[in-house]
Amino acid sequence: MDKEIKILIADDHSVVRQGVTLLLKQVCKNISIAATDNFTDILKTVKVQSFDMIILDISIPEGKGIKMIEFIRAIIPKVKILIFSAYEEDLYALRYLKAGADGYLNKLSSEEEFKLAFLDIVEKGRYVSDSLKKKIEENPLNKHSDNPLNLLSKREMEIACLLVKGEGNLEIANRLNLQNSTVSTYKNRIFEKLFITNTIALVALFRSYGDE
Repeated sequence: MDKEIKILIADDHSVVRQGVTLLLKQVCKNISIAATDNFTDILKTVKVQSFDMIILDISIPEGKGIKMIEFIRAIIPKVKILIFSAYEEDLYALRYLKAGADGYLNKLSSEEEFKLAFLDIVEKGRYVSDSLKKKIEENPLNKHSDNPLNLLSKREMEIACLLVKGEGNLEIANRLNLQNSTVSTYKNRIFEKLFITNTIALVALFRSYGDE
């Protein structure tokens, strides 16, 4: 690689930033690396510096979930984006790839897998793991993946429907014979999967996708 590759590592954990930096320098000698630990600073940085690739953690502070890709590309349209996340590939990868990310890698991946993902994006413009390729090929339900509600399990969907109807945690717990704390855990998981923070946003999602 003769041309210098400019990378922005966007992660709020110092150890991750340092580890990724070491791996990048092992695989590419002609490289320039910058780092940031929150989404606001990502946008500030890309406004004043050009990058070839952003290695982005979904759960970065001040992040906006899947919308982050849109915000970044509005400023720097041609930048490659590799999602590097602790979130499960099975639940999140396809959604982020369809939103415009160029690759998705779980933080539990091996060093070699990380290097492969980086090189694939640099050389081919995209990275999709073998396991994800297999799931895309084998699972006909993936044609519905644009619907974020498909991320929910059967029980999560049941509780989400009750929340949308206006029932509170205690009412849901009594109806489903669950502990109140269990309902609260499910509710938090639903919000996390859908990248929302309140029931109003959940209702809006059901209005948009609930009939699909």
